[in-house]
Order: sequence, then C-alpha cells, then structure tokens
Amino acid sequence: MIEAIRDAMDVSMARDSQVIVFGEDVGFFGGVFRCTQGLQAKYGKSRCFDAPISEAGIVGSAIGMAAYGLKPCVEVQFADYVYPAYDQIVSEAARLRYRSNGDFTCPIVVRMPTGGGIFGGQTHSQSPEALFTHVSGLKVVVPSNPHDAKGLLIAAIEDPDPVIFLEPKRLYNGPFDGHHDRPVTPWSKHELGEVADGHYTVPLGKAVIRRPGAAVTVLAYGTMVYVAEAAAGEAGIDAEIIDLRTLLPLDLETIVASVKKTGRCVVVHEATLTSGFGAELSALVQENCFYHLEAPVARVAGWDTPYPHAQEWDYFPGPARVGRALVETLEA
Repeated sequence: MIEAIRDAMDVSMARDSQVIVFGEDVGFFGGVFRCTQGLQAKYGKSRCFDAPISEAGIVGSAIGMAAYGLKPCVEVQFADYVYPAYDQIVSEAARLRYRSNGDFTCPIVVRMPTGGGIFGGQTHSQSPEALFTHVSGLKVVVPSNPHDAKGLLIAAIEDPDPVIFLEPKRLYNGPFDGHHDRPVTPWSKHELGEVADGHYTVPLGKAVIRRPGAAVTVLAYGTMVYVAEAAAGEAGIDAEIIDLRTLLPLDLETIVASVKKTGRCVVVHEATLTSGFGAELSALVQENCFYHLEAPVARVAGWDTPYPHAQEWDYFPGPARVGRALVETLEA
C-alpha cells in the first residue's frame, strides 16, 4: 500500500507541475510511514517539502494554494492529528466552491493514516471518517488494497474539489499479523494484490463487490473488507461483500441492488459504533430496501469508549464477532 500511494503521487507530480506535496516530515525524511520517500530528491524542495507542526497551517496554506491554481496533496501524519485543521477543512475547503459561486475551487487532497493495529494508543489509532462524511462539499475515500489506493489517489488529486483520503495503517505493509504475540489469522495473510505501472484512475463514488453471494450483504471498507471475507469463510456463509471504497459520494445503487437480492445486511467498520458511518448506511438501507429486508440491519463496530490501548485487538471487529453477526442476521 505504501508503494502504491507513493507511486500515485509520483505519477501525478510527473504529469502535472501544479501538483505539490507537503506536510510534517514528508520531505527529506519521506514521511513517518515513508509514503513520500524519494519525492523531494526527484522533484525538488519547492514541490515536496516539510511543514511546521501545525495542521491548521498545513491545510490552510493548501487551501490558499489551491485557490490560486496549485493542486496540493498534503499529509496529516496521523488522522488523530487532524482536529486542529478541522475548521479549515469544514469552514473553508468544503465551502469554497459554493461561497464563491463557482469562481474558486479547492482541489486539495488531505492524506491521513487511519485506524489502529500498530499499538499506537489513543492518539495514533482513531477512525474519524464520520466527522467528514457529515460535511457537504467534501469527498471521503478509504481504499482497501494497493491497486485501488493508487487509482483512487490519482483520481483524488485530479478532482477539482477537496478529498479526504484515509489510509488504513494495518494495510500499509501488506500481510499483517497484528502483533508477534498473537496468532496469525486468515484475514491478516490476505495478499493485497499487484499494482499497474503508470497512470490510471479508479472512479470516486463507485463501490465494488469483492465477494459475490446470495445470503446476506456485508458493507465494509478499508481493513474491515478482509475481516468480513474471513468471517464469511470461517462461518461458511454465502455473503456478498461490498467494498465501499468511497464513503462520500456513496455508491447507493450498488448497495441497494445487493440488499434487495439478499434481503439481509450487516455493516462493519472499525470506528466507534454510536454515530459512526454505519448508522448512515443502516438508515439508507432501511429507507431504500425496507420491503425487501428479512431481518434488521446489523452493525459491528468499535466500542463506545476512548480508544483502548491495552485491549486494541478486542476493540476491533474481528472475524469471530463479525461471524456471529452474520449468523444472527441469517437466523433472525
């Protein structure tokens, strides 16, 4: 995933001199996860550079640059650090096109590592996607594999509006066993796939069916796609698993077609349950598929608690917890 994200920025910078990359430690150091490694050496300090430790400054500067024709792709080192920049994103980036009556656009991308899995504790492990899906004017992307990550990031950089690009940390380095003290689970060994060379895009706002099925629809994104696949396999359930890829705009057409076919739906995400994006998905499924549903829509998510460092792997929806939800939904 890291290589795919880096390649997306490389391809975009090579094609368009207006694309610039900056953020905390992204220049000489190459980013805390090395996603920008080599870009400064290749394109120079004027197009890939380090910024002060000021998320509001990073995003605010990017908005001003975008208004004057540049295409900034900025990195917030962890999604947990985005809150100082939230006002800039919500009050400025998301509204610039509308408040200027189309005279200005805001073609920025805000990249952020999201979610847990590295024992980073409460301030390096949050999943704040719902805070951005509530904001009109933004696009929100969460890739689950390297091929999609590259294509979606290039599409985001080329998009004329602001895109929040959330990168699941557990997928950064491919197969991931979570922790050396824990047994390797089937979903952690999933091959994440190859990535094509050169320029290509994956359309924003289009989901994909990762696993066809007829018994129940599972809606997931990011790391949870692999958890859902493992849960369905271990439980022996013919589940249709949809990888949303883009949360805003949402591919409601694909979701509705699947749920009307299966009659059942389970939503899985890593973030806290209450007011998480799964609540919006559940409401949309109920509104659009009510007469086709054979059981209530189920949600499997993180706990309603500050992120638990010591209980990280119990906090995540794992295959066992998702599997129980699938079985209960089929039996309802």
